[in-house]
Amino acid sequence: MRLTCPHCGERDRREFYYQGDAVALNRPDPEASDVVWDDYLHNRDNPAGVTRDLWYHEGGCGAWIVVTRNTLTHEVLATELASDVTEVSA
Repeated sequence: MRLTCPHCGERDRREFYYQGDAVALNRPDPEASDVVWDDYLHNRDNPAGVTRDLWYHEGGCGAWIVVTRNTLTHEVLATELASDVTEVSA
C-alpha cells in the first residue's frame, strides 16, 4: 500500500506508523467517568469498508496525517495533514 504524505509525496506504507482510528482524536472530557475512559482506551471498532485512520510519517518528515481508505480493497481515497482536519466524524 502506498500513502501520499502532503509534504513528501507518495511513499511506501512502511515509512508510516499506524496509530489507529482518527475518530479517536475525539477524546472524552478529562472529567468523564472511568467507564467512558475505559471504553475510549480499550475498545475499538473493526469496520469493513471506508475508514479514517491516523498515521505518523516516522520514516520521513514526521507529519501526522489522516488517511481515508477502504479496508476491504486497501484503496487509499484521500490523505490530509491531521493539523488541517477540523472535524473527524465516525
